[in-house]
Amino acid sequence: MEQSAGYAGGINSLGFDRAPADTRVVVAMSGGVDSSVTAALLKEQGYDVVGITLQLYDHGVAVQKKGSCCAGQDIHDARRVAEALGIPHYVLDYESRFKNQVMEEFADSYIKGETPIPCVRCNQTVKFKDLLDTARDLGAACMATGHYVQRVVGKDGKSRLVRGIDSGKDQSYFLFATTQEQMDFLRFPLGHMDKTETREHAERFGLSVADKPDSQDICFVPEGRYVDVIERLRPGALEPGEIVDVDGNVLGTHEGIVKYTIGQRRGLGVGGTAEPLYVVKLDPTKKQVIVGPREALLTRAIGVKDVNWIGESVPENGLNVVAKIRSTRPGVPARLFLEDGRAHLVLDVPEAGVAPGQAAVFYDGDRVLGGGWIDQTESADPRLSAA
Repeated sequence: MEQSAGYAGGINSLGFDRAPADTRVVVAMSGGVDSSVTAALLKEQGYDVVGITLQLYDHGVAVQKKGSCCAGQDIHDARRVAEALGIPHYVLDYESRFKNQVMEEFADSYIKGETPIPCVRCNQTVKFKDLLDTARDLGAACMATGHYVQRVVGKDGKSRLVRGIDSGKDQSYFLFATTQEQMDFLRFPLGHMDKTETREHAERFGLSVADKPDSQDICFVPEGRYVDVIERLRPGALEPGEIVDVDGNVLGTHEGIVKYTIGQRRGLGVGGTAEPLYVVKLDPTKKQVIVGPREALLTRAIGVKDVNWIGESVPENGLNVVAKIRSTRPGVPARLFLEDGRAHLVLDVPEAGVAPGQAAVFYDGDRVLGGGWIDQTESADPRLSAA
């Protein structure tokens, strides 16, 4: 077989001992610039590239939905890019899987007073589980995505998940649930680039999506109106209740706890207090929204369930880590204790706005050690019990 341009034998750029032309790569193409450039770069290097795009929700609605991934326009854009690159392209209908594994859980999580992150669940279930199986069925040696993270192979031959070079675009927080087996199969060609470089490649290739804006919204939540989605999926879920302060005094009423999130200050519907009030806790059993001063938001310890651990063993007396407990906030130093798939995280300094349902991701420098879902918070305020 004819050798790929620039290939002189040995290990190719994706880590396989064969010519790129003999290496099939499935690229998850969302229709955005990142995954499109990923496909273009691999095609340019001579790989046997196959593009796959997932239809995740109702196409009729999706066509009119901008600013999100996996919508109707995005499927069209992915198809156009694949045609321009001359690669096979398939659209897979994962709508029912997505609804069952991501949307339904999103609604249930909010009803329980949590603040879910559906994009992580989508990566954890639909994309990095079901789609990886499909890639293997197609005979792919690996699957590539446009995520801004890095896969680094250590001296022990073990794949490690590392932050992307571009700190402003790093997506490692959202990929904490990637297992070791999945890491071995995945490739992230953009991890060593910044967004500007990606856009320049898109221009160089003449891709139709070169100037396409990045997705902003959760794909199935138009304009951030998550309450509308919950009402549609769980009719009658919005039950009224009381707004109380940290001492139990009733300050007002609400129309449903799903309309509130931990740390929220505006739109509480109560006023006349000497200092600003924030949502510090949601109690779905009592249907209560508990509000208090900013210091009542501080959390000193966190319980984490369903931990995916891809680091080395953790000593019984704990491990010093940097914990990222919100996607938009920097990591904080903490002591991690790990046992039977659960983690107990003691923060060096109390952190504000920690909410059950969100992710806690553990780092050693730039390397991701693992992460899980916050299900307990221990407040620094003695008036608030563990939630």
